[in-house]
Amino acid sequence: MRPDGWHLTEDIDDFLARAGDFLRSRPALHNTPLTVIEKLRIDGADTYGPEATLFGRLESGGEVHAIFYRLPSRRLTLTTLSPEQADALAAHLAGLGHPLPGVLSDHDTATAFAEAWQRHTGAVSEPNWRARLYRLGTLTPPEPLAEGRGRVADEPDHEQVVRWCREFCVDVGEQPSLDLIDAGSWADSRFGDRHFTFWETPDGTPVSMAATTSMVGGMVRVDPVYTPSHLRGRGYAGAVTAEVSRAALTSGATDVVLFADPANPTSNALYQRLGYVPVTEFAGYKFS
Repeated sequence: MRPDGWHLTEDIDDFLARAGDFLRSRPALHNTPLTVIEKLRIDGADTYGPEATLFGRLESGGEVHAIFYRLPSRRLTLTTLSPEQADALAAHLAGLGHPLPGVLSDHDTATAFAEAWQRHTGAVSEPNWRARLYRLGTLTPPEPLAEGRGRVADEPDHEQVVRWCREFCVDVGEQPSLDLIDAGSWADSRFGDRHFTFWETPDGTPVSMAATTSMVGGMVRVDPVYTPSHLRGRGYAGAVTAEVSRAALTSGATDVVLFADPANPTSNALYQRLGYVPVTEFAGYKFS
């Protein structure tokens, strides 16, 4: 049996062999690690840059209780930790000299780690991202449904998909994703592996868009959902979100999830009307 504590590796296959069951044990809560690590596994270790991705798992009694990963030049992503575990991890990484630009996790874990990192390194932390995680309960399509139909986007739609993803990034302030798209690095952006669907009016004009991740561990995440500003308020976002949610369930997904900005009452109310149930709050911090 391996000793208790944190075990670090750059070997994704070794990490998944030991921590894969833990990640799949709570697919909704672990949706981001599941999709990011799967992308690394399929596309290669240099997917997010030439530097190695660092993986860590917390073992006790021969079982994995938490994990983290740190992509090159990106913030640390954590699963749920107690304040004591967060402090121990911060001390461990600081002692190894690992630089961190920030942290992302559920709200309590991210806050505890940010405070611990400041204690151990002196780095000032600043909150810069908030999101509410939802999981689909019983899908309830909108009534009345917006006029039109859903259509899966294909290769001729790529230019419009890229344009709308760029507009989405501007809307929500996702500068890193916008920079990648503008640099022509579509495949390396967080949208490059998504499956996009349009909602079209009866004359075939796309008016809204939603995307889903590939299924991992029975989980599919809806991300992003976008309607151009001049077309909002007509039910198109609800229609296309219901469309991709239904398709995910039909494909066999057991957990269909999405994130929403808790400061946006319109989107939160919409997702709840469709049957999405709040799970927990997430937060991100950047370190000076």
